[in-house]
Amino acid sequence: MNEASIHYYEPSQGHGLTHDPFKAIIGPRPIGWIASRSKQGVINLAPYSFFNAFCDQPPIIGFASSGWKDTVRNIEETGEFVWNLATRPLAEAMNLTSTAVPPEVNEFELAGLTQAPCRQVKVPRVAESPVSMECRLLQILQLRDKNGLALDNWLTLGEVIGVHIDRAFLDNNIYQTATAHPILRAGRTGDYVEITPDTMFEMARPTSR
Repeated sequence: MNEASIHYYEPSQGHGLTHDPFKAIIGPRPIGWIASRSKQGVINLAPYSFFNAFCDQPPIIGFASSGWKDTVRNIEETGEFVWNLATRPLAEAMNLTSTAVPPEVNEFELAGLTQAPCRQVKVPRVAESPVSMECRLLQILQLRDKNGLALDNWLTLGEVIGVHIDRAFLDNNIYQTATAHPILRAGRTGDYVEITPDTMFEMARPTSR
């Protein structure tokens, strides 16, 4: 591969393409479908495309929000939230919960979803989702750029303290990722990817030499 075949750009100077490739390159990405509750008891449900797991002992997950949105404020106020797995059958409902609405609007109701009680937190989970994780807030970090300038972008990290899994997706006591048909963000303005059994492959780790 020679330099003539490479499209190089510096983000601060623009990418020179029709769509910013950053989100498409770092993808597909799991969806942070986050339920939260304000201190007044108002329920919120919103998807975040910058989401992932960061630790397994203890399990820690996190998402980044562009702007101090209702979800981040709610979590700061109550110290808890719930992550719900977004699947292909729930894609349209998940998309509806991204609608910009006033804080008093309950996105569960907006998207026709069912609130199910959790065991460790007072935030409801999405009953239709095959997997939900109850979380306690660990940190809310304001991100900074290379010059140390504070950005209006907030990383929320939580420890998973309770996990709900639909037994239909357990086979021989092993969770089957592809059977749930999870969806992931894949860049541009509305590209998604669905994980299916035929797209899965297994690869063993190399042994120590």
